[in-house]
Amino acid sequence: MVLSDFPDQEAGRRPQAGPQADDTFPVRPMLSYKPVSAALAIANTVSVIIPARNEGANLPHVFASLPAWVDEIIVVDGHSVDDTVAVTRAVCPRARVIAQSGRGKGDALQAGFTAATGDIIVSMDADGSTDGAEIIQFVGALVAGADFAKGSRFSGSGGSDDLTVSRRYGNRLLRMLVNRMFRTQFTDLCYGYNAFWTRHLSALRIDCPGFEVETLMNIRAAKAGLRIQEIPSFERPRLHGESNLSAIGDGWRILRLIVREKFARLLLSDAGPLTAASPPALSSSPAEAAEVEGA
Repeated sequence: MVLSDFPDQEAGRRPQAGPQADDTFPVRPMLSYKPVSAALAIANTVSVIIPARNEGANLPHVFASLPAWVDEIIVVDGHSVDDTVAVTRAVCPRARVIAQSGRGKGDALQAGFTAATGDIIVSMDADGSTDGAEIIQFVGALVAGADFAKGSRFSGSGGSDDLTVSRRYGNRLLRMLVNRMFRTQFTDLCYGYNAFWTRHLSALRIDCPGFEVETLMNIRAAKAGLRIQEIPSFERPRLHGESNLSAIGDGWRILRLIVREKFARLLLSDAGPLTAASPPALSSSPAEAAEVEGA
C-alpha cells in the first residue's frame, strides 16, 4: 500500500501506525477452517442428503465413500421394508434419519433439504452409483463462486456404467429440448448428484414428488439466474437391488414438467420473485442420534 492510498494524510507524512483518537478498528473473530484437500480449506458447513428406499445393502458402501469433513449426513427413509434404518444406525451413527411422510424421490429430497443445517447442500444417491469422493469437486466449485454445481456424466472425465440405451437416448432428447427451450447448455439433465448453497433453496422451490426432481432443479436454477457449474462425475452400476426408476413413466413425467416450466409463468407469482445474481452460465452419535425423526 502506498502513501496515496491515505488521502486524509498530510503530504509527505506517512500514516500513523496506531489508531487515531476518533478511529475505531473492529476486530472480527477468525472463522474455524477445516481442510477438505491438500490444497483447500473451507469454513462453510456441508450437509449431504441421501434419499433411500430399501437400500440397506448399499448404504455401507455409500457411507464409506463420504469424506470425513462432511458436517451432516441426512438419510431420508422412504418407507423402507428392509433394514435401511438399522444399517444407518449401526454403520453411520452420526447420520440423522428422517422418515419421509410422502412418496417419491422429489418428496424425499424436499424433506432432506428442509432438515439440513449446513451452508452447502449435496444430494447423492443411496444405491452406490455416486461416489462420495467426488464431493470435493462440487464443494470446490461452490467455494470458487458457483451457486449451483450439477453433476454431469457427459462432461470431461464423466461417464456411466449404469445407463441403458433407452435411458441414454431419452436423457439426450430431453436435454436437447431443455437447452433449446431455456437457452441453456447442459450436457446432462437427469442425474442425482448435485450441490448448491442453502441460501438458494427458495429459488429452486422443489415442488415435484418424483424422479423429475433433478430436471426441475436444473431448470429452476437456470431460470433464477444462478451461476451453474457442471462437474464431471462417473456413475457406477447399482450394487444391490433393483432401481425404482421407470424409463418410460418417469420420462413422460419429465417431459410434462419441462412444458410446465416453460409456459406456466403465472406460477412464479404464487411463490414471490426469484432472487437472481446473474444470467445462467455453464463452465464446462450414539444410537439415539440416529432415531427416526417424525416416526
